[in-house]
Amino acid sequence: MTLDPRTPVLVGAAAVQQRDDRPGGGLDAIGLMTAATEAAADDAGPGGKLLAALDRVLIPRGMWGPGDPGRRIAGRFGAGGARTLVAELGVLQQTLLTHAQTLIAAGNADVVLVTGAEAGYRDRKLRGTGLPSITEPLPNTPPDQVLSPVGDILHRIEIERGLPVPVRQYAILESALRHAEGLSPEDHAARVAELWSRFADRAVDNPDAWHRAPVDADVIAASSAANPMMARPYTRTHCSRAGVDQGAGLILCSAEAAERYGVPRDRWVFPWAAAESNQMVPIVARAQLHRSPGFAAVGAWLTAYTGVAASDATYVDLYSCFPAAVRIQAAELGLKDRQDLTVTGGMSFAGGPLNSYVLQSTVAMAKVLRGDPAATGLVTCVSGMVTKQAGAVWSATPPATPFHGEDLSARTAEAATTCEVVGDYRGLGAVDGYTVVEGPEGPTQAVAIVAVPGGARTVATSTDPDVVAAFCEGEWVGRHVHVAEAELAL
Repeated sequence: MTLDPRTPVLVGAAAVQQRDDRPGGGLDAIGLMTAATEAAADDAGPGGKLLAALDRVLIPRGMWGPGDPGRRIAGRFGAGGARTLVAELGVLQQTLLTHAQTLIAAGNADVVLVTGAEAGYRDRKLRGTGLPSITEPLPNTPPDQVLSPVGDILHRIEIERGLPVPVRQYAILESALRHAEGLSPEDHAARVAELWSRFADRAVDNPDAWHRAPVDADVIAASSAANPMMARPYTRTHCSRAGVDQGAGLILCSAEAAERYGVPRDRWVFPWAAAESNQMVPIVARAQLHRSPGFAAVGAWLTAYTGVAASDATYVDLYSCFPAAVRIQAAELGLKDRQDLTVTGGMSFAGGPLNSYVLQSTVAMAKVLRGDPAATGLVTCVSGMVTKQAGAVWSATPPATPFHGEDLSARTAEAATTCEVVGDYRGLGAVDGYTVVEGPEGPTQAVAIVAVPGGARTVATSTDPDVVAAFCEGEWVGRHVHVAEAELAL
């Protein structure tokens, strides 16, 4: 097959991490990005020649504060003229990869770096020391371009009534999934723990994973001092492991540039297609809490464009901040019976650096595909509480059709059914999803999304010990409760 010279190709992919227990020791987030960039160039082969040719640097926003790390990274490697972009929190990480690939395919960029990192472990060691988290503060110079999300991930009522924390929102989605599947709370907890134990097993074989030890399903499900219950049914082990020092770098270029800079063909990995939906609906307004019209649309479009259904992809990595995210995706993409849903081990075990995990999973997928050139790989992405959705198909074999990135937001908006949200309702309602929040002393608060007459929804909470205790027993989805604005009662 003769390749179009503008075919985008991933040529360098690397992940880095550190565990330095000295307060202030090790690399900060910018240093980790720089190290990952250098490792990605070495992975491609040409090394410094490729980095000096960078004309774009794209970075997802992290906890490293204001400024433009892309400019510093580009300058360090002799590419001072590169244009920089930072995507704010709430922008899909896949959006950056799709943006890079689209620029290359259109002839508007030749060599593009996408990199991201967090130094959450290092920052935790720094607390109380007075030392700065960033070794060399960035000049307060804005990047050339900023991508910002449009719309709100959280509804005002969710924020005001006990649902600003992701683990609580995902626990509520999990309760709705459980009810839709007809599982008892006990059977459901066991099934979710078994899923997460399989993810832990995969991390054992991933040299870039943060936690590389198997974890038994019973240990995951059980609350203990080392593994406290956070929001039922989620213990700490169900949650994304964000306190990590990890970075990733991906270098993409045109096929012509890859040839020009002497990147060996066995390093090339091709993006076949990508799709995303940026339609934002807070969970309280979703008519069906256990469904994702966006992922249904992403899966259908990728199948139609590439000819590869999600279930036929040789390898899969589903975005895995919490089990509900994986389980919703698996249902919408036709993967419910599939056991191998990650190539990294997932965000609880491989690590989930804030706002850049998909760079980690794409690096891992590239490494797998290089060893299996005829295979295809699906990498998915989530922003918010399965609020935005994306997926990309990759292979070391060139695509039969040119790369294309599709925005399915309008299609998702047409398919999504939403509810009015009310804050002043008083009367009887039915629980659509709920969780019980726990602290060091045990259960402290019941939080429920409640359907009220007329098709609207509200959020109600209670710290009454009798209400909290009742919500710890049996299944409450579908049962009636009393609501007095923000107050939940039996």
